[in-house]
This record gives sequence, structure tokens and C-alpha cells, in this order.
Amino acid sequence: MRREAAGRAVAVLVLVAVAALVPLLGPSAALHGTGEAAAPGVGGVGVLRMVLFAALCVQLGEAFTAWLARRVPGVSQDPSPRNWAPYAAGAGCVAALGLASVVSTGNLVPQRLSDMDIGGLYQTRDGAVALLEFNAFLVAGLCARSRRPVTQLLPLAAIIVAEALRAHPPTEDTPLIGAGLTLVHLTCAALWAGGLLHVLRRMRLWRQIAPQAGAALLGLYARVAIVLLAAITTTGLCSTLRRMPPSTVLDQLVTTAYGRALLAKVLLVAVVTALALAARRRLGRSTPADRYSAYVPARAEVAVLGLVVAVSALLTALPLPIRW
Repeated sequence: MRREAAGRAVAVLVLVAVAALVPLLGPSAALHGTGEAAAPGVGGVGVLRMVLFAALCVQLGEAFTAWLARRVPGVSQDPSPRNWAPYAAGAGCVAALGLASVVSTGNLVPQRLSDMDIGGLYQTRDGAVALLEFNAFLVAGLCARSRRPVTQLLPLAAIIVAEALRAHPPTEDTPLIGAGLTLVHLTCAALWAGGLLHVLRRMRLWRQIAPQAGAALLGLYARVAIVLLAAITTTGLCSTLRRMPPSTVLDQLVTTAYGRALLAKVLLVAVVTALALAARRRLGRSTPADRYSAYVPARAEVAVLGLVVAVSALLTALPLPIRW
């Protein structure tokens, strides 16, 4: 049992290390030969955004999975996994604070405390967004430890709105449309990735005591995931066409850093979709043991989703493509 737990810990550490390398090393690979220049500290900013997105996925996914679990017959007497939301909120606070320090220096990497203008954060739109995200993660962590953890959904919603507004400044054409697309895209993506993570945690916990309930929970998630994937695909396509007009998409996918990262994300999502279909096929089998075998492709799916989160963070740090 200890060997199995140690193996899982090593696998998680390896996945985290690989995911961290994406925003750290990805900018130089994506920018190579494009003639574009990235902002200073793009790798560090990408890592901070990856942590922020991952924290959002963990918190929102945990609440989503708890809601699904209450709809599985006979699940009330079964144990629940350890609450990860407070730890995720702490990581989100650190990431939001790091991003706020970058904004306070005029989007430069601070070298010392005197470089940062904390008071100036309240005077800029990006600074206000960074402070809002930090405070929202702080409140979400307190709510996660309260008697009614569902109250954390309100500050988490504030974080998603803040990210949507940050990604589409007023200088952009039709920023509210872009923010609306990002709002739906980010919400569905967090539910998809975070939800699957916590569904697998419950399935592993229930494997011996309630295997049928675990398979039923994965089946409920799979039905919702179809809707989430459709929304993610639609909003992602619309956002891409807003960034890159249809006549230039194919060219910019290989000649711009943003396009290359976007192409990598699309390929990873295709792999995730294939793994999800494999898991759904196994869920349709006749015996409970065969249905529980869907755990294997679903576990691979959540690992690839971790890479999708890392690439998404990289996308937010790279220069936007020029509209031709």
C-alpha cells in the first residue's frame, strides 16, 4: 500500500514538473523564428498563471463533484476525500500576489521591494483586477473551511469574471463579447478539468466499499462533460476567429507564437477527447467491474488536462497575433 502511495506521489511530482516546464521553456520555443518579442519575465508570469488556473480548477471542480456525488444513490454514507480547496486557495493567493507584484512595476519583473508601487495598483485596471483575484482567493479559502463551503462559489465566480475582463481590455474591439466568450470558456474548462480530478479521487476512495457508486459518478460526470466540451469548443473557436480572421488562421497557427501555442492546445484537447471517448465506451459495458475499468483512460485524461492548463497559461503570457 505504501509503495502504491509512493508511486502516485512520484507520478504527481513528475506531472507537475512537466507542466511547469511548459510556461518556462514554451515561450522561447513558440517565439523562435517569428520575429515577435515577449514581455520581460514571460516564463515566470506563465508559471504564476498556471498556478492560478490550477487553483481555480481544483476549487471549482471539488464543489462540482460534491454536487454530482449527492445525485448518486446510496452515496450519503460513503466517505468523501480530503478537502483540497483551502490548499488550492492558498496557492491561488500566492499566484495572484505574484502577478500583482508584476503589475505594480509596470508589467516588469520586480528586482527589489522598492520597485513595486503597491498603492498604484488601485489606480489601474490591471492592478484592480490583480487585487480582486487575490482577495477573492483569500475569501474562497475562508469559505472552504466554513460550515457552508458552497459559499466559495461566489468569490470563484468573481475570479473568473476578473480573468475575462483582464484578457479583453477596453482598447480591444467589442471587449464585452470577448469577455463573455472567455467567461464561458474558462468556467467550462475549470469544471471539466477540476471535476474529473475529484471524480477520480472519489472513485479511488470508493473502489472497495462502493465500486458501483464510483462508476455511476463517472457516468454522471461524462454526461455533463459532453455539454462542457461542446461549450469549450464553440467559445474557443469564436475567440480564435476574433484573434485571427478566417483567412489568416492557418498561416498564423504556424508563424506566430500565439498560434503555435494554440495549435499545441488543440492537439492536446484532441487527445483528451479520445481518452474521454475510450472511458465512455468502457462505462457502457455490462458488469460493474468492466465499467470501473473506465478509471484507467480517465486517469490519463486528467493528466493530459493538466498539460492543457499549462499551455493555456502560456497562451495568456504570449503576445497576441496581429490582425491582418
